[in-house]
Amino acid sequence: MKNLRTTLTGVCLLTCINLTAQVTTVPINELDLSKPKLFQQLPDVIPVNTADLDALLNQPVGKTISVNLAERSASAFRLEGAVVAETTQPEIKIQTISIRTSNYPGASFTVSRIIEMDGSIRYTGRIISFRHADLLELQQRNGQLVFVKRNFYDLVNE
Repeated sequence: MKNLRTTLTGVCLLTCINLTAQVTTVPINELDLSKPKLFQQLPDVIPVNTADLDALLNQPVGKTISVNLAERSASAFRLEGAVVAETTQPEIKIQTISIRTSNYPGASFTVSRIIEMDGSIRYTGRIISFRHADLLELQQRNGQLVFVKRNFYDLVNE
């Protein structure tokens, strides 16, 4: 009887140890380096016309847009699509618009205009698609607003 009790206790302990050993951690997703590039034909830096951005920020939801966002002296960068969201927060002076693009399938363009406390205006935004390996990000460089090409995985961790 004593051997049976010892055996059963041992089996129970082994079962408990085995059950806790079965807990696995969530695997980290590997980068999909085979994604195609969406903006391959565009230059690495595209100067942006802020007047066109300002006009774009005033469009209502549902409006179909077609606008050249590049400075007139730069190469053409046409953006076409439909406005899917618009947010204005006058108390904190932020205005945002989101556009589902039709000439860059799967991509969305989100841009915000922020009026700082000193009255200066700052823009942030991205054109991004989760199915592609690149994206365009709005940046301020040398006093000029530009779209800069970036790698998708430099910005997004999956």
